[in-house]
Parts: sequence; C-alpha cells; structure tokens
Amino acid sequence: MSLTSALKARKGCPTFWHHLPGSCRLTTAVRTSTFVPPCPPSDPRDVERLQAFVSRARRLFVLTGAGISTESGIPDYRSEGVGLYARTDRRPVLHAEFVRSAKAQQRYWARNFVGWPRFSSRQPNAAHVALWGWEAAGRLHWLVTQNVDALHTKAGSRRLTELHGCIHRVFCLSCGDRTPRAELQERLEALNLAWRAEAHSVAPDGDVFLTEEEVLSFRVPTCAKCGGHLKPDVTFFGDNVGKEKVDFVFQRLAESDAVLVAGSSLQVYSAYKFALAAQDRKLPIAIVNIGPTRSDHLASLKLNSRCGELLPLIDPQ
Repeated sequence: MSLTSALKARKGCPTFWHHLPGSCRLTTAVRTSTFVPPCPPSDPRDVERLQAFVSRARRLFVLTGAGISTESGIPDYRSEGVGLYARTDRRPVLHAEFVRSAKAQQRYWARNFVGWPRFSSRQPNAAHVALWGWEAAGRLHWLVTQNVDALHTKAGSRRLTELHGCIHRVFCLSCGDRTPRAELQERLEALNLAWRAEAHSVAPDGDVFLTEEEVLSFRVPTCAKCGGHLKPDVTFFGDNVGKEKVDFVFQRLAESDAVLVAGSSLQVYSAYKFALAAQDRKLPIAIVNIGPTRSDHLASLKLNSRCGELLPLIDPQ
C-alpha cells in the first residue's frame, strides 16, 4: 500500500483529507527531495512503537524543526551531505549584523526578493497534514515549530507557536508595525524594475545566494508608516526568542503528558531547553529525525526516519 493510500485508510483520516484548508495543496508525500538526507524505509516495528507512544499520550506536545520541511523542498542547515553547512561555506545573517548595517539589510532583501516566489509557494507535506490531523482528533495539545516557513499554518494547525517567528511577515525596527511579506514583494518590485540577478543556489529561510556586484544596485524600501528599517519577523541567529513567548511555551509544556520531537537535531538551545524541561518533569520523549540529535540521551524512543513517511501512518484516535 502506498503512503497516501495508507494515510487515507487510517481511521478518521478521510475527514482530515476532505477538510484540508483551501490554501493548502499537499506536496506529494512520497516525493523525494534533494534536501532530504539518505534514510532507510521505516521499519514496521518503528510504526508500532511510535503508535504506542502516541496512543499513550492524552496531551501531546510536539516540537518540529527544519527536517519536517525538507520534504517540501525547503533546505535546512545541518543535514549531513545536503544541508547548507554541508553544501557551502556560507552562513546565515546574524541579528547584530542586520540591525547595524544598511549593507547587510540590502544584501538580505536582495537575496530574499529573488528567492521569495519559490519559497512562498512551498506547500505542506504529509507530515504537516498528519500533525494537523492529530490536533483535529484531540491528541495533540500544542505544536511548537522552529521553522519560519508557515507550512504548519498552511496545513491548518491552530494550536501552534512559531518559536522563531514567520518569514511571511515583516516588521519595522523603529515603530514595530507588522505587514505581510507579500506586500513588501510588490514594493520591492516597484523599486527595482530594471534590476536583474541570477540565483546561484538556494539557502534556507527564503533566500538565495547572489554576488556582491548583483546586490550593489538593489533598492530597499523603508517602513510605510515611519520610514524605519524593515526586518523579517523572525529570530535571526544571535538574537533571543522573546520571554513572553518562551513562558507561553513552557506553560503549554507543563500542561502536556508527553513530548514528540519531529525533524529537529535540537542543536539550537532555544528548542533544546524544552527537551531539558520535559526531562525535569519526567515526561516521556520520542524523537523522529534522520541522524543524531542533541537529545537522543533523553529520549525513551528514537527513530531514524523521514517524518513525511512515518507520521501519517500513526492513528491519532
């Protein structure tokens, strides 16, 4: 049986399928991606073990990372052989560099402008839809994602915290006004009608690599309300997640009785600390991820598997 057939056959899943949000066009679940590291097929025993873990939970806390979105064609940073760090020596923009340097802002927005049409068109895969199904069935208490791609939202998830923000929003560093990223794309197009650039490779978080020469003539608009500098509504490397958001997530964790980590190596402390807190509360932890994670020693169940292959096979009822 194919993965899609198995998903539809699961109890309750036809309801999830027919009520998929109109804006969501599911990425084919079995499609392989150049950004997904090699991984053997899921062992049927792994399905049984994860099913038992999920069935025991009544208020499941799920933490997802970039590995859940690679199957939608969005690259990550750390995957062996295929992540950004393996493919290039380039590194993501740092928060301090962005807020202090007009040149860094120009470089970022030029790259993001070119990459935005492709990035914003990415759609949820079977893993995103499966987690939405768990929420609809009442099994998933809260979902926290490290990703900024909005794919959980596109899949229909509502009990959701975007820990590092969402790149589909833009905010002003001066007045704090927030606007949709799609509106900024229109303003960027109007300012750069004659500008041309060739993307050299794709990077995570919605941008591409350009040469310094290509970036030099790119024009960046300012805030329409106050004239301040604009920044994507995401937490860049070197910045901290806001205390209010962190406290909110800790509260949701305190209400939960089990934790599932899906598609994250938990190398970033802003996510790893929730695994540590779960251990302190003696909550059982399961991890589904290709390759080792920072929290393998904390987990009662670790499965080396693609999220898009394994999660849809779990019955949330």
